[in-house]
Amino acid sequence: MRDITLKITGKQVYDTHEEDQMEFVTEGQLYERNNAIYMVYDESELSGMAGCKTTLKLAGDTLRMKRIGQSGAGTEMYFEENKRFSSTYSTPYGPMDLEILTRSVVNDFDMESLSGRIAVCYDVSLQGMAEGKNKLEINVM
Repeated sequence: MRDITLKITGKQVYDTHEEDQMEFVTEGQLYERNNAIYMVYDESELSGMAGCKTTLKLAGDTLRMKRIGQSGAGTEMYFEENKRFSSTYSTPYGPMDLEILTRSVVNDFDMESLSGRIAVCYDVSLQGMAEGKNKLEINVM
């Protein structure tokens, strides 16, 4: 396992054309297993998910994100270009249906230097009510 620094930027654009952007830098660990790169980090107050541990699995042009909270609440998201993914998003207020349609996944991660960038653009629908376009960028330093 190798210590890494992650810079994570998330941008959300809603139907009303409002935008929210969140960016934070955190420490984490990186390891390789079965031809996939795993990055593990603790969420912070800035992400709004303090107390959660996030695991990212990067395999080729796919990204899987799994979050688990202290109370067992969490979610899993899978991103593969032009693929739809459905899941349940566990919240303190109860489970909500989550649907993701991935528009693009860009994997500029360099295995030799163990650094680089992963960028994902996707549409998300939460319980069929809140819909938006999201961009997620992860820089490994």
